[in-house]
Amino acid sequence: MTKRLEIGARRRKGVAPIRLGINIDHVATLRNARGERHPDPLRAARLAVEAGADNITAHLREDRRHIKDEDIARLTAAKLAPLNLEMAVTEEMLAIALKVKPHATCLVPERREEITTEGGLDVASQIETLAPYIAKLRAAGIQVSLFIDPEPEQIDASAKVKTDAIELHTGTYCRAAASGDRRASERELKRLIDGARQAAALGLEVHAGHGLDYDNVGPVASIPEIVELNIGHHLVGEAIFVGLAASVARMRAAMDAARESLRHSDTEASLGT
Repeated sequence: MTKRLEIGARRRKGVAPIRLGINIDHVATLRNARGERHPDPLRAARLAVEAGADNITAHLREDRRHIKDEDIARLTAAKLAPLNLEMAVTEEMLAIALKVKPHATCLVPERREEITTEGGLDVASQIETLAPYIAKLRAAGIQVSLFIDPEPEQIDASAKVKTDAIELHTGTYCRAAASGDRRASERELKRLIDGARQAAALGLEVHAGHGLDYDNVGPVASIPEIVELNIGHHLVGEAIFVGLAASVARMRAAMDAARESLRHSDTEASLGT
């Protein structure tokens, strides 16, 4: 069955398909360690799409520590898959996004000294700044997502600034799952479930990401309101051992298995079993 027919079949059975976005930032990190051209993020994007990725995510940081402007230009020109440009809420990044016009942008908090994005965007305290910023991106035909913690106040604020989507920060859940603390893991998963339901009820598309791996992705992929997961560091790390195509394909299979379990549980519930 082709991907398009498979997605259509899932929709008819009442379960929304779930997209896989692959973040290629750390392919660029490895390349930049030598200051040369290898490994090439564009080649990584091509392999990821061939292995089952639905879109490509790249974070153009202020200090260009991994992804560079020419990477964004090449990814845009290649048109391998929809490009999701992660970016800070700055005038420089707005100008770049309006020039290259990626399919989507994900607005994230950014501090120069952080190793990776450490938490969600505080939308509630920046409504007056974010609303016109988002409006400019949307007016250019660019979908906008906000990377936020699963907090009711932040979800409500996201709806107020008229974003298209939110991306729930899964990092706290992933750390709890890795710690072996079942109670903490269940508590954080419930926050994600409640946040996804709240956002969907407000008309927002729901994505999720940060820290997801083969072991913890299943419960998140089983949340029916979540329609996209963005995953990068774990898969690039695994690629060292098994290759990028195999790494991405395994994640694609894990997500699809979780979604299939959800479909079966919905069918059983409708039959009263």
